[in-house]
Amino acid sequence: MNYDGIITIEPGKRSGNPCIRGMRITVGDVLGYLSTGMTHAEVIRDFPELTETDIRACLAYAADRERQVQVVHLAASA
Repeated sequence: MNYDGIITIEPGKRSGNPCIRGMRITVGDVLGYLSTGMTHAEVIRDFPELTETDIRACLAYAADRERQVQVVHLAASA
């Protein structure tokens, strides 16, 4: 999913964390709600300014960030 224009980052808003469409709701907020077991419909009910597309954009953004994580192996000290 292309989340350009949905996920926004502004240095002065929410400490520069990725937000949804310039609002003060962060990707982390949405992922946190989903991780507690809330359904997409429940999140939208509690935050009617969000859409299903916004939630899917959060998931796509998180998936892309996960793919960018690199594992660094440190040499064992003797």
